[in-house]
Amino acid sequence: MKLPGWKWLIVIVGVLALLLFIVPTIISVSNTEISLRKRILAQQENLEVVFDNTWKTINQVAQVPSQYKEDFRSVYSDIMGARYANERGGALFSWIREHNPQFDPSLYTKVQTVIEAERANFTREQKKLVDLHREHSTYISVFPNSLIVGRRGEVQIQTVTSQKTEETFRSGQENDMKVFEQ
Repeated sequence: MKLPGWKWLIVIVGVLALLLFIVPTIISVSNTEISLRKRILAQQENLEVVFDNTWKTINQVAQVPSQYKEDFRSVYSDIMGARYANERGGALFSWIREHNPQFDPSLYTKVQTVIEAERANFTREQKKLVDLHREHSTYISVFPNSLIVGRRGEVQIQTVTSQKTEETFRSGQENDMKVFEQ
């Protein structure tokens, strides 16, 4: 049985209309998935840079009080030795009356502030990575995207935690509440 010419025309127009809808959809879904995948990989690299900066900043800032202590000890000993080398008897009384250099504990506060700020920044960046991973995983799992890009699979990410965290989540318990004991 032969279709009349106008019916063939309707079939051809219908197929073309369907292709004009499907092809752009496939391209759009594929491009969006690729974009998400690239954002995840870029955020993973960014997280490594942030971690490196966090470690270096904390390490270097933490060296300042130590160096300050050594410098203070050296200068203080020199000042006191030179000041009272020739005095007799009244040296102790003079030392008490005079204003002497003071060790500045605010350096430790600075170290603590830097640690808190850098760790908060690292946590924020790690949360971005986890959220991008969730977004990508959802995107490739929902219909019709799963038909188009589902076989590409999830992007593997690496988050940074501690052994303590891993043990806590493995056991389901966190009983160590002592702040100053490791």
